[in-house]
Amino acid sequence: MSSRKTSNWRGKNQVIVPWRTYGANAVIALFALFVCGVSPHAWGQKSAAPRSAQQATACDGASFHLVVDVGHSEKSYGALSARGGTEYEFNLRLATQIVQALLDQGFTKTTLLITTDPKRSGLLQRADRANKMGADLFLSIHHDSVPKKFIETWEYEGEKRTFSDRFPGHSVFISNDNPDRAGSLLFGQLIGRELKARGLQYTPHYVEPFMGNRRRVLVDADAGVYRFDQLVVLRMTRMPAVLLEAGSIIHRDEELKLLAPERRGLITEAVADAVASFCALRSKPNAAIARASKTDTSAARTKRAKQDVSRAAAKPR
Repeated sequence: MSSRKTSNWRGKNQVIVPWRTYGANAVIALFALFVCGVSPHAWGQKSAAPRSAQQATACDGASFHLVVDVGHSEKSYGALSARGGTEYEFNLRLATQIVQALLDQGFTKTTLLITTDPKRSGLLQRADRANKMGADLFLSIHHDSVPKKFIETWEYEGEKRTFSDRFPGHSVFISNDNPDRAGSLLFGQLIGRELKARGLQYTPHYVEPFMGNRRRVLVDADAGVYRFDQLVVLRMTRMPAVLLEAGSIIHRDEELKLLAPERRGLITEAVADAVASFCALRSKPNAAIARASKTDTSAARTKRAKQDVSRAAAKPR
């Protein structure tokens, strides 16, 4: 697989956050919008099945703003697959299909977010861009690999490649540091359960001691939702945020499945249904309750902070 192939999908719902430019008067161009025809079947794939009538009436998709973040960038492409493809290619392909499916279903504010900065600043730009858009929900699309100690070598089409046929499956991550941790968990659970309903299994290996500093806390064993508090795009966004590792591209069999239209179709359908359910649950009456709860929590925190200051001032020096 070529590592240089990029999306041919350029629509009004795509936002590209360019790489920082340097110079005496260096500035960051925050985003560029490409306006042209939108293919109804991005990457030649079919869109997700239509939502149910109940979901359609309960959720105002036209006003709901989801940002779908393409993990990594063309220059900083993430992991390599067992056959030499880049993670960025996989991420872009799947994210584009998800966005198109949601646009077709009436979620007309859904945005595809691409960041070209290959450095950590690119992660901050992703969160900053989503925050400035005032998005309701954030989803970052990735594909998984394994720690180096599990890597093996093989030959594919006359070239030496790396692989690991351990740990197939997807995983869902949230951060407890996200301002809306409950919303993040809810969306993560919805995605996990929709994937499970389609016969897709999450990988349980992140709880194992051998994962070392990549070991994670499993917060929902049914949906396959893990905590990854330090992830910038999950903790710095001001809306519920989830990162989906759609599968392991370093696994030789799973790589082929993830390249197949059928698997991408299942994942796309699962995400689209999860978004519709989340939107319905976060409809205006529910959102009002959530805002009131958030206000009460904020007031309680302020009160505790004032009490801490008073106690500190009362202590003898």
